[in-house]
Amino acid sequence: MKKGTARVAFAALAIAFGGPAFAQQAYPNQSITVIVPYAPGGNTDVVGRLVTEQMSNILGEKMVIENVAGAGGTTGSMRGSRARPDGYTLLVGQMGTHAASVGLYPNLGYDPVNDFEHIGQLSDTPIGILVRKNFPAKDLQSFVAMVKAAPDKFNNGHGGVGSTSHVSCLFFTSLIGARSPMVAYRGSGPAFNDLLSAQYDFLCDQIPHTVEHVKAGGVRMLAVAIPDRSDALPDVPTTIEAGLPQFQASGWNALFAPKGTPRPIVDTLNAALRKALEHPGTKGKLEMIGAIPPRAENRTPEGLRNFVRSEIDKWVPIMKAANIDPPK
Repeated sequence: MKKGTARVAFAALAIAFGGPAFAQQAYPNQSITVIVPYAPGGNTDVVGRLVTEQMSNILGEKMVIENVAGAGGTTGSMRGSRARPDGYTLLVGQMGTHAASVGLYPNLGYDPVNDFEHIGQLSDTPIGILVRKNFPAKDLQSFVAMVKAAPDKFNNGHGGVGSTSHVSCLFFTSLIGARSPMVAYRGSGPAFNDLLSAQYDFLCDQIPHTVEHVKAGGVRMLAVAIPDRSDALPDVPTTIEAGLPQFQASGWNALFAPKGTPRPIVDTLNAALRKALEHPGTKGKLEMIGAIPPRAENRTPEGLRNFVRSEIDKWVPIMKAANIDPPK
């Protein structure tokens, strides 16, 4: 597709910016930085790269991923919220950065609802319960029994306090009435790498960046926390089948721009996102790694904003009940 076909018309930009200075500037006319608030290799990074690669083709300008890890994803998210609102710095946020963080950080530094322009959701990402390949438990029930019998013995890795992997396992261990020592990493990519090398015992994480390793036997997934089995991992039982039906959890990823980004730019990015999600190549790749296409309403700016509100309402009570001190 030619660059001009997806760009915002001059008149719309001139009105949005309040003057003729932008009359010569079509959007986009340079590369777009997309902040991923975690280290490379994790779920947010994988899904973000996959979708923005196709968006680049549609927009006619490259979208460049910048990994900004730290504080459970809130460091990069804060940078994204404070970027210049010109459409050239975006953020891939998710459940940890835009929902659970509200219940964890009393001085978060950004408001997930009001400090961003919401562009659209990229995917839903089911949570799987993973153990190192040599863990003695063979199924979820025996795993739960072992963790409850020796609560200080088995270490639980996660991608940083407040991340999706952290919050998901808090939910899981609260349901089974046990708490395990936690090992924090600067993203689920590094956390998963150490699980592959059996540096700790278990991880609750979004499945897209784990599928190939589960298939290859590098780690074992005991269950996936959705009602139906994942097409990407059809041999892995659901938590309903495995005897813990109350553990239903899914992460998500979405695209955000700083507050004040002109609506014509938001609309252009939203249109490119929706086209990317419907592209057979992108759609197929997401399904192959176990990501679930978002509902139609969550692909719109207004729908995503409402979804973020509902996720805050869901996860903040869980975080407050866990009584966790935020990282310094």
